[in-house]
Amino acid sequence: MFYRNLITFAIMLYIVPTPVGNLEDITLRALRVLKEADLILAEDTRTSGILLKHYDIHNHMQSYHKFNEHKTVEYLVERMKAGQTLALISDAGTPGISDPGFLLARECAKEGVEVQCLPGATAFVPALVASGLPCDKFVFEGFLPQKKGRQSRLKELAAEDRSIVFYESPYRVVKTLMQFREIFGGNRDVAVCREISKVHEQIVRGSIDNAIEHFNAVEPKGEFVIIVGAKTKEDVKIDIN
Repeated sequence: MFYRNLITFAIMLYIVPTPVGNLEDITLRALRVLKEADLILAEDTRTSGILLKHYDIHNHMQSYHKFNEHKTVEYLVERMKAGQTLALISDAGTPGISDPGFLLARECAKEGVEVQCLPGATAFVPALVASGLPCDKFVFEGFLPQKKGRQSRLKELAAEDRSIVFYESPYRVVKTLMQFREIFGGNRDVAVCREISKVHEQIVRGSIDNAIEHFNAVEPKGEFVIIVGAKTKEDVKIDIN
């Protein structure tokens, strides 16, 4: 039984969160796993190489991203079934949360390969908790569709009675806020969070109208998490059909 448990432990995929900004935001366990893994799968080996070099980790890395995950997932699972331990990291945060990871985790589960996700950094949790908006119940939307289905999805969310969490790029922040105003109303509460855990971390709180005014005056820079408050009695009733 003990020998069987050792073999099971060797057949493993570790999903390892990495810092979203401050390099100190990584756990001791994550560092140990990355040092001991047979192979580190990285969304961008150049970006992850900075983190690994900082912590003197020199394990072999292989690119694993949205453009090659479908082609490599079966091969990677076979490596783990052969006894290797793999660690999956993304450029920042927890793999699988708006980053590659789901396909590999699903295939591992299907093939009987153990999957462990370490606790750790992800951008939306500190943004949500610091936003001042209710965080006991929330909806995570991540990145909205850029074109097809974007407007209809927002209309579906218009009557949501929980806080809604979005990711957005700096180039689309103002446009997205204007779409929010059109669908949710300009008085809806919002917290626009940028550069979480970095030197220039900032949260702009207020109404959607306030946020639009701010980012029309100040150019959006950095990575953004936008928290939209739940619908209130004062919000204009919107036909979502």
